[in-house]
Amino acid sequence: MVYKFLILSDEVDHFAREISIDSEATFLELNNAILDSVNYTHDQLTSFFICEDNWEKKTEVTLMDMETGYEEDSWIMADTRLSELLEEEKQRMLFVFDNMTERSFFMELREIITGKNLDKPLCSKSMGTPPPQTIDFDELEKKNAVTDDLGIDDDFYGDAGFDPDELDPEGFDDLDMSDDKDLY
Repeated sequence: MVYKFLILSDEVDHFAREISIDSEATFLELNNAILDSVNYTHDQLTSFFICEDNWEKKTEVTLMDMETGYEEDSWIMADTRLSELLEEEKQRMLFVFDNMTERSFFMELREIITGKNLDKPLCSKSMGTPPPQTIDFDELEKKNAVTDDLGIDDDFYGDAGFDPDELDPEGFDDLDMSDDKDLY
């Protein structure tokens, strides 16, 4: 099976990526495909969170074993296949790419294509410029100060009422992707 993920950012307007990947690929392969699609380095700690429909974090998949001592299962990207935790279309995830400031991409499993396989993941659609990979704390404080001055509270982005359809970039599905007709 092939999974198609839509990836959006609440930081940048008109940014989107679509990643197509085999369902038997690992979360590490998806991690690398996302980082490559936005030209980020692979030297930062990242993690995935499988979320409820309201974006409440449910299950974390980490880049490395954090040895937290919790009795819960520990999911490591290199050891966990996508099909182990993702079973249906519309499942939501957060991909935390900047752990220090908890910045992330919103992801949705948009389509499951049965009877097809992919040897390696690919960015099947791309639109816009991604946000910077990291922001230092001083820059984050300045950004928050400007946000506070505008009367926007901390729950403006990423709150329980966040709906990825609100961020669906216009024209993303209409992009000329003539190269992707024979992807599978």
